[in-house]
Amino acid sequence: MKAAWLASVLRKRARLRRNERWSRRELEAYQARALRELRDHAVARSAFYRRLHRGLETRPLDELPVVTKAMLMENFDELAVDAEVRRAGVEEHLAGLALGDARYLDRYWVVSTSGTSGRRGLFLADTDEWTTILASYARANDWAGLKVGLAHHLKVAVVSSRVPWYQSVRVGTTLESPLVRTLRLDATAPLAETTAALDAFAPDSLVGYASMARVLAEEQLAGRLHIAPRAVMSASEALTDESRRRIAEAFGAPPFNVYAATETAGIASDCAQHRMHVYEDLVVVEAVDEKDRAVPPGTFGAKLLVTVLFSRTQPLIRYEMSDRVALAPSGEPCPCGRRFALLSGIDGRAEDILELPGADGPVRVHPNVFHRVLEPVPAAGWQVVQERDGVRVLLADSRRRLGRRGGAPRARSRRRHRARGPARARRRHPEDRRRQGAAGEGAPMSCRHADVVRAPETEMGHHHMAMEEHGR
Repeated sequence: MKAAWLASVLRKRARLRRNERWSRRELEAYQARALRELRDHAVARSAFYRRLHRGLETRPLDELPVVTKAMLMENFDELAVDAEVRRAGVEEHLAGLALGDARYLDRYWVVSTSGTSGRRGLFLADTDEWTTILASYARANDWAGLKVGLAHHLKVAVVSSRVPWYQSVRVGTTLESPLVRTLRLDATAPLAETTAALDAFAPDSLVGYASMARVLAEEQLAGRLHIAPRAVMSASEALTDESRRRIAEAFGAPPFNVYAATETAGIASDCAQHRMHVYEDLVVVEAVDEKDRAVPPGTFGAKLLVTVLFSRTQPLIRYEMSDRVALAPSGEPCPCGRRFALLSGIDGRAEDILELPGADGPVRVHPNVFHRVLEPVPAAGWQVVQERDGVRVLLADSRRRLGRRGGAPRARSRRRHRARGPARARRRHPEDRRRQGAAGEGAPMSCRHADVVRAPETEMGHHHMAMEEHGR
């Protein structure tokens, strides 16, 4: 069965590869046809969309109502096109799911978001949809130069989550075969165990959250990890310039950034030029403001609306995601030759933004502020926790790392966070100084060491680096 699956994925991937040679006109014509077919299917087969799009059948996409996760879950049974699909049955199926390839009603793969953004989401895929999902991930590998076939075996190490209903776990389980050997490691496991397993496996491809890839890069640079992957794939978190630089220094080449979601599968990924192309033959993306109006190219939206062109079991049309994404202005085509649109940046999820008390009222602080201040600090990991009376910064493994530089670790780390960190942010980002200063007047900040940073898992199984802690 695994060999048959791999063959079907390779055939699908070959078809997608042909799409990458389309001109811009051919791509837009395909999108128009695919969108029309999806909308007709949704209205004909889904009671939810029949009601939601009544009277709007001929209106353009950007005039259709937005679908949120809350709407999807509240109307789960009506939205699905199969009358046998029931939310209660899907949840019962997931409750008994172990690491394996079991299907709901023997025909649907089920994946779930974790619900840390406020509500759990359940998503189904039939055989054709699942094959397309697998091919979307194969495309990211292909663009990174990782070929798979009878003459090209691949060893993939994934350091993320082992929760059986996460999409990355289900994808890996389906594709596991002699041609694609997969080592799946839990990102929360002791670091020494992870590095030992990676050394023994010697992966061709290293896949992990951006924060975990950075941790492994530091281990490689310190001589505690000894692998030579042909590509490092960073996913599920914003990849900062500092992390990109350290990963490249450790493994000899810049990481490839992959943008995917449980709801949509692959949305975009880096080509060989390390420019991020949208998978426009699979999805239509709209970067919009808080009122669902398109933002100009080069501007980060407040959220992203995604239409999944191949979705049939649960049609997703203008589905709302809280990712802050900027589409690149149209201009010279990428040297890789693909005409797919480019992203100029991914700024993380809106729910990761902290709201702190300030002298003149609440101040919203984006996680990138903390990235810029804390990433230069010699720690294995960090986390910012918003409490009722201020902000707490946790530094993992910082005593040993600071100690190697000499001086009293605790005192030295305090000086570093009080002086070097904010000063560094002020020099580079005047606007951040205003926000940080205003927040600082009303939001005390404390810092402490931790052996390891732990946090609730997000939708893709990674961990919040900025989070609220209630009830304290």
